[in-house]
Amino acid sequence: MSEAKANVDIVVPKSGLGDTDSEVSQWKKAVGDAVSEGEVVVEIETDKSLLEIESEASGVLVEILADEGSAIEPGQVVGRIESH
Repeated sequence: MSEAKANVDIVVPKSGLGDTDSEVSQWKKAVGDAVSEGEVVVEIETDKSLLEIESEASGVLVEILADEGSAIEPGQVVGRIESH
């Protein structure tokens, strides 16, 4: 019996960014790459700091919704992982 696969959103955290401008600094993984839970998948840059976003599930990065250099907002979905 195979396990059901589900998509897990990669979301920009609402805390830690404040009202500062932020953008996607660097994707650490490309679409199709395997990721492990807790692994850094993308870096977000603000005018004050660099924030690493970790994967909340193990699986494969299936979609990037915000390219490097894109302006982003807290709570925005920037990518998706198909978990297994």
